[in-house]
Amino acid sequence: MNSEQIKGAAKVAAGKIQQKAGELLDSEAQKAKGVARQVEGNAELNEGDVKHDQRRTPWSPGDQPP
Repeated sequence: MNSEQIKGAAKVAAGKIQQKAGELLDSEAQKAKGVARQVEGNAELNEGDVKHDQRRTPWSPGDQPP
C-alpha cells in the first residue's frame, strides 16, 4: 500500500463513522458530510491504486505483457 491508499481508506472509514453519527443524531448535515468524506476517500484510494499499478507494470498498457 502507498500513502494515497492509506489516506483514502482512513477517509472512507471516518466518513462512515460521521455518516452513522449523523443518523444517530438525526443530522442531515453530518450525514451529508460523511458521505462526501467517503467519496473523497474513495477517489484518493483509487488514485493510490493507479499509482501502485503503474509501479508494478513494466510495460505500456498497449503492449502485450511478457
